[in-house]
Amino acid sequence: MRGSAVVLAALLAVGGCKAGDQDGKAGEKGGGGTSGPAVSGSALSAVASLTVKGRAPKTGYERDEFGSSWVDTDDNGCGTRDDILKRDLKDVKFRDGHCLVASGTLTDEPYTGRDVRFVRGRSKVDIDHVVALSDAWQKGAWKWDRDKRLAFANDPLNLIAVDASANRRKGDGDAATWLPPNTAYRCDYVARQVVVKEVYGLWVTGAEKAAMRRVLGGCPTMKLPARTGGR
Repeated sequence: MRGSAVVLAALLAVGGCKAGDQDGKAGEKGGGGTSGPAVSGSALSAVASLTVKGRAPKTGYERDEFGSSWVDTDDNGCGTRDDILKRDLKDVKFRDGHCLVASGTLTDEPYTGRDVRFVRGRSKVDIDHVVALSDAWQKGAWKWDRDKRLAFANDPLNLIAVDASANRRKGDGDAATWLPPNTAYRCDYVARQVVVKEVYGLWVTGAEKAAMRRVLGGCPTMKLPARTGGR
């Protein structure tokens, strides 16, 4: 799927934000503390660049509008789901030696803070779109062509392995309607939503932007996640 990779590269080139490593300071990750002023280059300052509009209708949305699930967009021989499992799990064992993840452990899972065991075929681990596909659809993706939607759905920047039950409770919520119950991860989570929406030109609702500012106000030096994925 080299065409999708090219589309994604072009999108990242025009994103316009400067990404960096997260500060990783324990006192900055709760997202519920005293609000501080935005620091230049921080996730909080990047929120200002997001366009505010109302949520468009969900009319026409289907998962298939974003292409087949977990395709190999980077031509490494592995589907996106296995790429993310390899990246996020510990003690990974493979079914085929290099690609199909058979088992592993999601240590200190981001949404709940618990350890979650992954076993292929009976897993309690989901791969979550941090900015949900339905949310993206209602905030600009309905206008995209299929290649851009495919790139978005398989972009490691927008994907993390998480506890399946927490992911189901999230549904297609945005920052105004759902935040991880693990308060220590909320700054990281919202910062990732900010950079994904900025890179892909997705808008936010007024309530969503206010929620982003509220969370990131508790960690004003938190930087945007690196666009190469990871956490």
